[in-house]
Amino acid sequence: MKKVFFLSSVILMSLAFNLQAQDTQKEAENAKTKMDIFSSKTGVILKFIDTKLPNLSALYTSAETRIRKVKSGNTATYFYQIEKEGKYGSATASIEYSDLLEVIKAVKSLRTEVDADVASNPDYMENKFTTVDGFQVGYYVSKGKATWYIRLEKYGSDKTLFVTDGEVIETAFTNAKNKIDELKTK
Repeated sequence: MKKVFFLSSVILMSLAFNLQAQDTQKEAENAKTKMDIFSSKTGVILKFIDTKLPNLSALYTSAETRIRKVKSGNTATYFYQIEKEGKYGSATASIEYSDLLEVIKAVKSLRTEVDADVASNPDYMENKFTTVDGFQVGYYVSKGKATWYIRLEKYGSDKTLFVTDGEVIETAFTNAKNKIDELKTK
């Protein structure tokens, strides 16, 4: 009787885990970013206009950056894009203008906290901001040192840029915001 109960429990747990894994996979497939939503409209003409910006310097690589204007009829939306070439393809973050404003505020706030976090000398600490689309910016503290990072996409590996400090990130994002403001007036 115990063997039957044990075997039944294992089978039920296995089925529950499999269903949960399928639900997680469906969520990942169905999760659409603001760029996906805006640029996947059907029955309309979409125009993509890119304006290159300077590369974003990271510790082990650099990433291309640009402003992408997506135009649909009389509506235009602006995105700050950061693209990192990886081993198996590229990862691209598309940060919509209103999210860009929030990211800039968050980076300013994180920069005010980093020294105190390093001084607290934790074994490990992470402090980050995440947008609705899954883009992350922040730092982690380990061994008395802060390492800043930008996670470009929510899922997958090799999607992270490590940056020397928060000032580099804030400057790049502020320059992107200023360029979008300039493009909006044209």
